[in-house]
Amino acid sequence: MTKQELFDWCLNLYGTAPDHPFNEDFETAVLRHADNRKWYALVMRVPRYRLGQGSDEIVDVVNLKLPTEMFGSFGAAEGVYPAYHMNKLHWVSVLLPDAPDDVVQFLANASFEITRAKKKVK
Repeated sequence: MTKQELFDWCLNLYGTAPDHPFNEDFETAVLRHADNRKWYALVMRVPRYRLGQGSDEIVDVVNLKLPTEMFGSFGAAEGVYPAYHMNKLHWVSVLLPDAPDDVVQFLANASFEITRAKKKVK
């Protein structure tokens, strides 16, 4: 999956478009909920060696938040790594060119759900 395909998929499914909150950094994008403004995805360009791969190649990575009970299941998935530049107890990094599209979509959906606004009980 490419970065643009991820953006298109999120726009179609969740109605969210990327924004670029970092001054003068137009490569890094955040996908967030419209109501609570929480991030559910951070898309950035990172050298592979930052994720333990022995290469200087720059690739698109998406950081996604997961419920802790999902970490054991996806820690070994193709293209899924402990989060780069985020809390490794709550986030994973997914290399977009390496991970299967269905894994990216499943994890993005999980991240969207865990970060959505909580409904208040009366």
